[in-house]
Amino acid sequence: MKKFLMVFIFLTVLVSVSRAEELNVQVRTGKLRSRPSFLGKIVATVSYGDAVTVLQEQNEWVEVRRPEGKKGWIHISALTDDEIELSSGDSNAETAASSDELALAGKGFNSDVEAEFKTRNEDIDFTWVDWMEKIIISPEQMEGFLKMGKVNPPRGGGI
Repeated sequence: MKKFLMVFIFLTVLVSVSRAEELNVQVRTGKLRSRPSFLGKIVATVSYGDAVTVLQEQNEWVEVRRPEGKKGWIHISALTDDEIELSSGDSNAETAASSDELALAGKGFNSDVEAEFKTRNEDIDFTWVDWMEKIIISPEQMEGFLKMGKVNPPRGGGI
């Protein structure tokens, strides 16, 4: 009876490990972070169509493992359980939107909206907006800014 119980436990563990949930990356480039926050240090990247194994979830963040073993946290919006098939025919094709493009599209802003706005507002100069879009703020700089302002974002939350 003891031997049967040990075999049963072993098989149960084996089945649960082999059934680990796999999700696919649905953004052009996703960043795996050291902690469940957009302020976490980037430890690895994943690309559109990559399969990752879910290790745990915390609020809107998922800790995943890439096939070669690298682990990190990624926002759930960058993942899907749908199967992603990469095929573009005879030529290279744009496969996905970047995470920035997805965020803007979620707010209703896209290239068509921008073009229409420019048509209706021909006198508007976007020079400074274009300049600001090129500014890159590292997670460390953002965290320093938040600390100086005594802003304490929730751990595992949206920031």
